[in-house]
Amino acid sequence: MVPAGLAPVTPALVLAAALVIDRLIGDPRSPFHPVALLGRFIGYWGRPSCIPPYLQRAAGVLFWLITVIIFTLPFMVLSSLVPWYLYLLCAPFLLKICFAWRSLEEHANAVIDAVNRGLEPGREIVKMLVSRNTAALDEEQTLSAAYESLTENLTDSIVSPLLFYGVFGLPGSALFRAANTMDAMLGYRDERERLGWCAARMDDILNYIPARVTALFLLTYFAARGRFSSAWSIMRRDGKKRPGFNGGVVMAVMAGGAGIRFDKPGVYRIGDPERTLREGGPVIFRAVRCVALTASVLAAILACTTLFLLGSWINNIGIW
Repeated sequence: MVPAGLAPVTPALVLAAALVIDRLIGDPRSPFHPVALLGRFIGYWGRPSCIPPYLQRAAGVLFWLITVIIFTLPFMVLSSLVPWYLYLLCAPFLLKICFAWRSLEEHANAVIDAVNRGLEPGREIVKMLVSRNTAALDEEQTLSAAYESLTENLTDSIVSPLLFYGVFGLPGSALFRAANTMDAMLGYRDERERLGWCAARMDDILNYIPARVTALFLLTYFAARGRFSSAWSIMRRDGKKRPGFNGGVVMAVMAGGAGIRFDKPGVYRIGDPERTLREGGPVIFRAVRCVALTASVLAAILACTTLFLLGSWINNIGIW
């Protein structure tokens, strides 16, 4: 969905520009960043103490819809109503809002740098990325938490929003970003469970195909490096150990291909520790970057194809 008159190659140019913006500036830390504003809005209504328990599931569904509409509406307006030159200027920045590649790597690197200074600093930094108790983690478990976050969010923060852009344009990417942010804030089995039920289920549904596309990309990457058998066998053995439908599949392929183990104490162990995470960490970073670039290419092809088919359909309607 883009303004009339733009060439079919335009979505690919927008995506390329968005990737450049991401690599150059990442995600500025500002309370006025659109995702930060989205988070504050979710935090406003996502308080179980303010809603009677018997109404929380219904309220979660209603506010999920309201939140998605509010966040997606500006993207729809830009995609449909603005002049082509304004679209070309603004679209890369709006698409950049919906994915986070550089910041994902920065968060993992912050943990690695902190662990290099000492275990306690590493524990302090990593607890900002994961919900587990980090006080008793050893070095390998601390690094595991950071690399787990990097691997799981390869789908949530890169592949999914790019694929939604490829199929549904900017509004699709925005819809996914809103849905995933709600899941990140409310999708827990605690006092938020009823209110966040809809957010958690919708995130599972929206991520189902992208997670398996991510796993396929990783399998292809590791096959090219002679590690397909290990990646495949660990995926089959450990892909369901992590709670949820999606994250465990991607994490298992990464663990098998990189020859490392992801360890969340008392919850799961995924992979066989052929080497430590200090040794295997660079392999994970390279795999993430390769998959991100592959997903970008696929998204660009899908977006250009979609625009071309839409233009052909509109022309045929005009003829008739």
